[in-house]
Order: sequence, then C-alpha cells, then structure tokens
Amino acid sequence: MAQKTRTEIEDTYKWDLTPIYPSVEEWRKEKVEIFKKIDTVQTYQGRLGRSAATLLEFLEFDSELNKTLTKLSCYASLLSDEDVNNAENIALTKEIEQVTIDFAQKAAFVRPELASIPAATYAAFMKEQPGLSQYSMLIDRILRMRAHTLSDVEEALLAKMSIMGDTPGDTFNIFSDAEMPFPTIKLQSGEEVLLDHSAYSKVRASSVRADRETAFKAFWENYRKFEGTFGELMNGNLKRAVFGISARKYDSCLAAALHYNDIPVAVYKSLIDNVHAALPTFHRYLRLKQRLLGVDQLKYSDIYAPAVATSNLHFTYEEAKDLVLEALKPLGEDYVSVVRRAFAERWIDAMPSKGKATGAYSNGAIYDVHPYILMNFNELYDDLGTLIHELGHTMHSYLSNKNQPYATCDYSIFVAEVASTFNEALLDHLMLQKLTDRDERITLLMNMLDGFKGTLFRQTQFAEFQLLMSEMAEKGEPITGQRLTELYGSILRKYYGHDEGVCHIDGVENIEWAFIPHFYMGFYVYQYSTSFVASQALSEIVLKGGSEELKRYINFLSAGDSKYPITELKEAGVDMTTSEPFEQAMNKMNQLMDEIEKLV
Repeated sequence: MAQKTRTEIEDTYKWDLTPIYPSVEEWRKEKVEIFKKIDTVQTYQGRLGRSAATLLEFLEFDSELNKTLTKLSCYASLLSDEDVNNAENIALTKEIEQVTIDFAQKAAFVRPELASIPAATYAAFMKEQPGLSQYSMLIDRILRMRAHTLSDVEEALLAKMSIMGDTPGDTFNIFSDAEMPFPTIKLQSGEEVLLDHSAYSKVRASSVRADRETAFKAFWENYRKFEGTFGELMNGNLKRAVFGISARKYDSCLAAALHYNDIPVAVYKSLIDNVHAALPTFHRYLRLKQRLLGVDQLKYSDIYAPAVATSNLHFTYEEAKDLVLEALKPLGEDYVSVVRRAFAERWIDAMPSKGKATGAYSNGAIYDVHPYILMNFNELYDDLGTLIHELGHTMHSYLSNKNQPYATCDYSIFVAEVASTFNEALLDHLMLQKLTDRDERITLLMNMLDGFKGTLFRQTQFAEFQLLMSEMAEKGEPITGQRLTELYGSILRKYYGHDEGVCHIDGVENIEWAFIPHFYMGFYVYQYSTSFVASQALSEIVLKGGSEELKRYINFLSAGDSKYPITELKEAGVDMTTSEPFEQAMNKMNQLMDEIEKLV
C-alpha cells in the first residue's frame, strides 16, 4: 500500500496547469506586473462618490486586479497541493499572499468610502451609467453592511493584521498533512501499513473488523498525542474570529458569518433543531447498519464498514468516468460535453501520491480558465461519488463563469454544495437501475444512506460543535484541546445514541475535531447539510420533470452571485426558510431503509 511518487503517475491522471501559466517563470512575471498596478488604487481615494463614471472606472479596475490576484493565488495553491512538502511551491503561496495583503492595505479606504455614498446617489449613478448594473449586488451589500464598516484607518489596520489571520489554519494544514508523524499498524493479513490520512480512509472501510479497530485506535491515539497543539491552534483561530466581531460590532461570530449573504441566523439554528428531532431516524439507520454487519454492538469504528462484505462495488478510474458520463445524461448534452472536456483536457488530479494534499476539492476561481479538481481515487464506490461530486462543483463554476461577469461569478458557499450533492443523487439514481444483485443493491442503498449520515447528520454535528465552541470563545471561556475534546465527545454521544446503546463511543474518537480542516474556515460546514437537503429536493424535481424544470436548474447553476442564495434556491424550486425540504429528505431516508429491510 506504499504510495507512488508524483513522477511515477501517468500524466493522464494529473492535472495540467499550463493553461493558467506555462511555467513558474511566467507566474513571476505577472506577479511583478500586478505589483506595479497596486499603487494605482490610491489615486481613487476621495473620488469614488464624485461621479458615476469615476465609480464605474474604479470598479472595473478593481475587478481586473482581483481577477489577476486570484489567478496568481490559485496557481500557487494548486502547485503547492501537488506536494505539501515542497518548500519552493509553498513559498509561492506566501509570496502572493503578501501581495494580496499589500493591496488590501492600500485599498482599505474603499469600503468605508463606498459605504459613505448615499443610497440615492447610487440609484442616480446606476441610471446614468448602465455598466454599473453588474455591480448591483456589490452596492446592495455595501449599503446593508454599513453599520459594520469601519474608518479608513481602522480598515487599513485590519487589512494589515489579516496576514496573521490564516496562521492557525495554515499551521494546521502543514502539520496535519506533512509534518505530523503517523503510526504504522499491522493488518490481519500481516501487511504493515503506514497509517497516514489516505491509508486511514481506506482501512477504516475494510470489511475486516479487527483491522478497522486497529486503525481506528492507532490513528486517533496518535492525534491525541498532539491534543494541546491542536487546541492552541483552534484557540488562535477563535480569538481571531472574536476580535473580528468585536471590531465590526456584530453580536456573534455566527451573525457575522451569515450577514454577507443575508442568511437568517434562524436557518442555521433550525437546521440543528431539525436534526435533533430526526435523531430517531438516524438511530434507525445505525441499528440497520448493526444488523447488516452482524455485530452485537455497533461501534463508531464500524460506521465506514461495507454493509455487505462480499460486495464488488469497486471501480477503476476509467470505469468511474464512464459511469459519471452516463449518470449525468439527465442534465443534457451541453452539460455532459463539458464534463468530457474535463477528462480529456486534464482538469483533474486524480491519484494519491506521496506528499499530495489529502481530501478533494474543485477550484473554479480562475475566471478566464476552466476549473480544476484535486482528489485521491482509491477505486472505492465513495471515490466514484467524490468524482461526480467534485464535477458538480466544477460545472457550477464553469456555468457561473461563462454566464456572469466577474463581479457576480463567485456563487455563495450556501449554494456551493447543491450542485455537487445533486450529481451524487443522479449517480445513485443510475446505479439503482443498474444493480439487480441483492448484496450490491443493499450496498448501494446503504451508500445512499451513508450520504445522509455523512453530509446531513455528520456535518450538522460539526456545525453544532462549531457554534458551541465559538460561543465559549465569545464568553471568554478558556479554549484548550482537552475542553474541545470533551465538548466534541458529548455531541458525538448524543448524535450516535451512545447512552441508548445505539452506537458505542469508546472515547478515543473524541479527538476527531482536531482532524477537521473546515473548522478553520469560519461557519462553513452547516452549508453541506443545507445544500444536501436542497439537492435532494431539486434532483427529484429534475428527474420527474421536463425541460422547464431542467432549465430552472441550469439557470440556478449559471446565476453565480447575481442574487442572494435563498432567492436563487426559491427560484429553482426549494424554499430553505421552511422545514419542508428537511421533511422531504427524512421521508426519502426512511424509504431507503424500508427497501433495505425488505431485501434483508
């Protein structure tokens, strides 16, 4: 199970970054050029509200500059993720980070100056200059966020301090992905395995329970050794967030995170409440898992195990590509043809390699180039799901970039996971038609239920933990690794029904919070849950509907940031301010369990 080095992997399985920059040398040339332009921003100081022409000129200049800075930053980030141990590539990310900070400092006057322009003046400017219409969302946000906009000096100070803000997350990534020592375990077969992130993901899904338990114990005990370090990193991350809400006069970290996209705080909290009310449904799933595994007591180390040990749901990468293209046919040939391009033109870095960043993502932020996908394909059904998931993000970015001006191309995180989990639903729909073997069908149905577990219940579990630890920080309570482990453990026991005997929590897994990089990204994870609920409803609408329903969905993917996310979803057919989509998702989950119970 030793990983290959990057040079040992065929080019066809690696992304091609040359459409962004032919070489690092070309990247450096553009970095020098953009650095020369940064000072230009200060020539607009004190002039933004003088005329419609000046305002439009500045916004166009600012868009072009940010577009290039994003392109530079993304290239450095993608290159760095090929091998997180490569110091030269990591240095590129630091270089462009400093340029971005310099620009933010020099442009610190922009936000307060734009906020000082009266709404009536904006209205008059937009009538006078039709080109300002593409910035209508930006202007609306400026007016909405006036109360949280500071003076020129204060904004400049915050911009200068922001260079330190990412330190906890950056340190976490370097330590967790590259420098943290990993244990070696011996499997029942006698094979020795270095239990890094990729190997752990594979062994925890083993059909051999003893191997799962060995891997589980060794992996989390290893994390527990660094509980204090991870606790201090999270403490620094939370201190930054609390400082931010204090400076900008928000009531809470949650309110600050949701305000930009006009998401009601009630949507976040009702998600947690709805999941609490649905825990009996989740526990039904866990008991079904226990029954299929044939164990007396389900343990947390069993939750990734295959429901049917003899299942053959494994796919080569080439087989996975064919299945993806077939599953996406309901979205039309225009959609599918772009996915074919993604495979043929090497938009995807597919295979695990030594030093490569773990996990998976789609980066669609480079406006004038296509999106890129990073993943680690291990031939499991989950990897097939990951591939079609990330292609959902890629197509969302592709269509938004194609149909929106740069000012409104970047869709909000709240809707980001809709397109990806929608694609997973299409894959499940296809595979249910293909699989007739009893065991394989049970495996597929359990994989679908695992989606509810992993995306809805697990991410809401994360969201609750994130909310509670931010509230601890807001109250000035001490944040330590030990306290976070205790907090996470209490949530874990509640969700998995430990006290009711549903799923046993040993305690070693309580350190799992230290494994999750998303906790350094603000209030991010709840949107996996809300998006999953929305996509379940939308996929049913599209599969059962006709051309009009498909058109509405493609329009949603093409909308970018031209409207607020709640509005975008309503127009696509789902109202996330009500509990109806959640109730529909729970009905579907129970239907899946009904079918499994008939099969067994």
